[in-house]
Amino acid sequence: MECEYDLALEAKYASEIASLLATPSHEAVQKYYGKLARAGICPCLMVKQTKDMGKGIFADKDFQEDELVLRDRMLVGAQHFSNKVDSFVCSFCCCYIGSIELQIGRRLFLHGESMRDRAKECKIEKSTHCSQLELVVESTNLDENGDGVADLDTTEDPCSDRHSKTRTRLPEEVVESLLNGTLKLPYSERFPLPTVINCIGGCSEEYYCSTSCAEAAWETFHSLLCTGEGSLCKNKDELRNFKQHADETNDIFHVAAQVISMIILKIKRAKQNLHEDFNWSKVLDFWEPFAMGYKRQWWDCVALPDDIDPIEETLFRKEIKDLAWTSLQFLKGAIFEEEYTPLLSLKIYGNIIGMFELNNLDLIVASPVEDYFIYIDDLPHSEKDEAEKITRSFLEALGDDYATCCQGSAFFPLQSCINHSCEPNCKAFKREQDRDGQAILIAIRPIMKGEQIFISYIEEDMPWKERQALLSDYGFACKCCRCLQEQSNSS
Repeated sequence: MECEYDLALEAKYASEIASLLATPSHEAVQKYYGKLARAGICPCLMVKQTKDMGKGIFADKDFQEDELVLRDRMLVGAQHFSNKVDSFVCSFCCCYIGSIELQIGRRLFLHGESMRDRAKECKIEKSTHCSQLELVVESTNLDENGDGVADLDTTEDPCSDRHSKTRTRLPEEVVESLLNGTLKLPYSERFPLPTVINCIGGCSEEYYCSTSCAEAAWETFHSLLCTGEGSLCKNKDELRNFKQHADETNDIFHVAAQVISMIILKIKRAKQNLHEDFNWSKVLDFWEPFAMGYKRQWWDCVALPDDIDPIEETLFRKEIKDLAWTSLQFLKGAIFEEEYTPLLSLKIYGNIIGMFELNNLDLIVASPVEDYFIYIDDLPHSEKDEAEKITRSFLEALGDDYATCCQGSAFFPLQSCINHSCEPNCKAFKREQDRDGQAILIAIRPIMKGEQIFISYIEEDMPWKERQALLSDYGFACKCCRCLQEQSNSS
């Protein structure tokens, strides 16, 4: 019944939904990116329509090899839920926060909690699982509190820890001393991080590097998506359900919710400031940055996983659509208002997520913890030996993946316009000074004024047929000079 109701809803608001999904005119495209250029957001670059690639970005000056070509701030974005254990970052700009000690201590604490939870689950389920699981539980050496580390290292066992052979356990009081700041690691003052700022609304899920980031997030989207006492959302229980569902299924739903919340909050603010009645044209004005992104329904454009039989593709895509539908119902339960109904239709939700599927860039920020241990390793011999008396145990406790960086997904207004080539002239590359979630593109060869900027969406060192197969997931066949030449050679 609900799906039928949504079809009726989409029919009722067909005109508004169509206006959101309409392809922007050439004039609208030039006007929007012209505004960005005048605001200094894309100096030395131009956005123009191409003959067969849609929009493209072109150099408005000569660039030298290794020169910065683009610094693009994300419109919306979120850290991957699974990455939050390893990286404590600002929820708005994604720079690392706190201190080296807090980063290490928090990570050790959370990994310890996760291991204890898994161990307890194994102990509870021991009588209902196979003998292989029993062996794992018996080798875990649980104490009365359920603490322990599995000795076995098998990827098939849900209760084993993949780092158990490379990690050592530290006493809880040592980890606590890192968390509360009573233990200072040698030379950590050389790697200062911004102070942790709490969410304005009082939730315990989002933290920031500055008051300005906390305020920007609150005003932009978080005030509707906050579970704290100061939240503007109408139903916090439904919001918690939405967040849990996104965390357990696909955290791209968090980013889609940011888009919808951003538009709603802008409309509310405009109505308050201008004392005007609701006007759909205002929605289109605020939707403009996302109107520029290439869109398809998520369930139609998501790549078919390798382990899904092609004969099951229809079922797979229906399951993806059902997943989006469930997510949307939770979100509507949390923030729905009648006048914003078209924004919360399944068709718009699916196109927003599909836009991310086709245009998003991985959000990556290098870890200062990695920099810290590299610094220790590069110290003069005597100083290194002295420092490692303290730091070695922490490095061993972190394990082989101590350098895990911040990872997430984001949508960037300019990066999303950059087309693919298997012979790119730019690459996404974070320099030493790039310590937040901005997209950074660097020239990998000299670029002449008027030349189109290209990146590679895939690993370009693969053979032609493999590249084409991967690029088909993006909905096009590459016809760059290299592909045409290799295609000709293979004929």
